[in-house]
Amino acid sequence: MNIKFFLHRIKDIILNPAKTWEAIYSENRPVKDTRNSFLLPLIILVAVTACIGSFIFTHSQLSFIYSVFIGIKYFALLWFVIFISAIIFKEITHALDLGKSFTVSFKLIAYSMAPFLLCLVVSLLFESLFFINILAFYGLYIFYIGADKMLNPPEHKKIPMLISVSVIVIVLFIVTSWVLTQLIDRIYFAFLA
Repeated sequence: MNIKFFLHRIKDIILNPAKTWEAIYSENRPVKDTRNSFLLPLIILVAVTACIGSFIFTHSQLSFIYSVFIGIKYFALLWFVIFISAIIFKEITHALDLGKSFTVSFKLIAYSMAPFLLCLVVSLLFESLFFINILAFYGLYIFYIGADKMLNPPEHKKIPMLISVSVIVIVLFIVTSWVLTQLIDRIYFAFLA
């Protein structure tokens, strides 16, 4: 993993998304580079902070094993939501006659999730700062700019595309989070509590 690339890409996608999308478009890197050099370290960071925040603040009365389960939950949750959202978005772009590229869909979803993932780092570590997650909506702007560069959709397709991807990510996140929480609670309280 290239830590310098990771830090610069996060800074650039947050502070100057238009220029960063130009670079992403011209680099034409494969999905595995985006996955391994950007997304995976960010998701691991979220999982570690979820584990630490759970152990120190949220579930301090439970054992450390439960906090590890919380970290695993967030890792699996985010990994699943981003990949499934990219697969579904690939089909949406195909239906909108904007191409059918998993690489483009994955990059759009992964990079536009950066503000949300950074907000989760803070809000999962310090639960009292949950309100900071409102800043995650900046990811919609990043997605909008990226979709314009990567897909070049006509004006009348931009808003439906933005709404559809927002609904997909939100629904997948809520449903998957609920399922994983139920599963973790049942396993922990049945076998480890």
